Amino acid sequence: MTMIPIGLNERTEVFDKVADLTAKRLFAPGFNRADWIAAVESHRDRILKCETVEEFEGAVRDLLAELKISHVVFFHQSLQKIASNYAIGATFQPCQVNGTVRWMFQDVHDGSPPALAGIRPGDLLLDIDGQPIFPPEKPAFRMGGFCQIGVEKLSGEQVRVPLGVPLPKSKWHPINRPRLVSWSKPARGIGYLKAAGFPGQVGMDVAREIDRAISELHDCDRLIVDLRGNPGGGAGGLRLMSYLTPDKIPVGYSLSKKRAEKGYDKEKLPRFGKIPSRKIELFGLAFRYAFADKSIVMVTEGLGPQPFHGRIVLVVNQHTASAAETITGFARENKLATIVGTRTAGQVLGGTGFKVGHGFVLRIPVMTFYTWNGNCLEGKGVEPDHIIELSRDALRQGRDTQTDKACAAIGGF
Repeated sequence: MTMIPIGLNERTEVFDKVADLTAKRLFAPGFNRADWIAAVESHRDRILKCETVEEFEGAVRDLLAELKISHVVFFHQSLQKIASNYAIGATFQPCQVNGTVRWMFQDVHDGSPPALAGIRPGDLLLDIDGQPIFPPEKPAFRMGGFCQIGVEKLSGEQVRVPLGVPLPKSKWHPINRPRLVSWSKPARGIGYLKAAGFPGQVGMDVAREIDRAISELHDCDRLIVDLRGNPGGGAGGLRLMSYLTPDKIPVGYSLSKKRAEKGYDKEKLPRFGKIPSRKIELFGLAFRYAFADKSIVMVTEGLGPQPFHGRIVLVVNQHTASAAETITGFARENKLATIVGTRTAGQVLGGTGFKVGHGFVLRIPVMTFYTWNGNCLEGKGVEPDHIIELSRDALRQGRDTQTDKACAAIGGF
C-alpha cells in the first residue's frame, strides 16, 4: 500500500474541524461535551505527529472510538481502509480454533465479493495481502482494487483467495451493497426472506424488492425474516415493518438536538407513513422536509392482512443495526414476531456527513431514535427471545444453529 503524506497545517486544520463539529453537532444519549474537549486536548500532540493519511486517519478514529457512540465514522476518500460490512458485504466473529482466536466469516451476503469468491460462513480469515490478522484488530479493506486473502475453509484446507473490492457509487458514503433481498421456501408453507440492507434515504428500490419477495411467498402461512449482518440504512425498512402487521402503527420517533432542547409532544411531530412508489412523489417529500426540523414519527403503511401474520420469526445477531434494529425493536414492542439469535448491535442513531477538508469526511449522529414507548436502543440493542450462537462445528456439518432454531420456533405455531 502506498502511504500518502499529509502536512502539519493540513492535519491541524482537519483535526480542529473534527473536534469542533463533534462538540457542536453530535447528538447522542450520554455524550458529554466537556469530556470530549478534554479528550481532544489529551490526544492532540500524538495525533498531529502522524505524517501520513493512513496514520492520521487511524489516530483520529481511535480518538472517536473512545466516545463509544454509533454512527461515528472518519475516513479519507482514497478509501484505504473501510470496515468489512461496508467494503465487502461480510461480517466476522471471533472464533477459537486449536487454541488460537481467529476471525470467522459470519454473514456472507449473496452477491458480495466473498460470496462470489466461494467463501462461506464458518470459513476463517487468516491474512490480508500476507499480513496475518487476529482479533481484536478488525478486518478492513481498500475499496477499488484487489487483495489476496488467506482463508481456512470449513474442511480445514488453507487457500489463497483473490478478492475484488469495487469502488462504491459514492465516496461520500462508501458502501458496496450486495444483493439486498432474497427469498426461498425451505419447507411447505414456510417463507424465508433475507434483507441485507436498506440503502437510500427513502428506500424505494429496496421497498420494491421486498414487495416482490412477499408476492412470491404469497402461499406461505409462516415467515422467517433474516436480518443478520444487516447494517441498516434509510426508510426502506418501513416496508418490511409494514408487512409484519396489517394496521397503521407508530413505530417510533427520531429527534434532532434542536427539537429535544425545545421540548416536544411526540403525538404532534410530523409523520412519515408511506414510501413513494414513483420518483415524482419525491418532490413532495423534499418540499415537505427540506427546510423543516427533521424530527419525525415513523408509522407503518397499513398494507393489510397477510397469511403469515402472528407466525413470524426474526433472526438477528450482533451485526443487526440501525434500520434493521428498528425493525427488531418494533416487532418486540408490539409482539409481532419471535426473535432468535444474539443481541443486536445497539446502534440506532441517525448520522450525517461533513467534509472536513483535504479529502477527509466525518460522519456523526445528529438524530436520536426512540421506540413509540420511549425506549432508546442505542448502546442496549434488542435481546432475542431465544439466544442462539452461530456454531462453526454445526456449520461444518452443514447446519446453521440460528436458522435451525428459527425453523423449530416457527414449526410450533
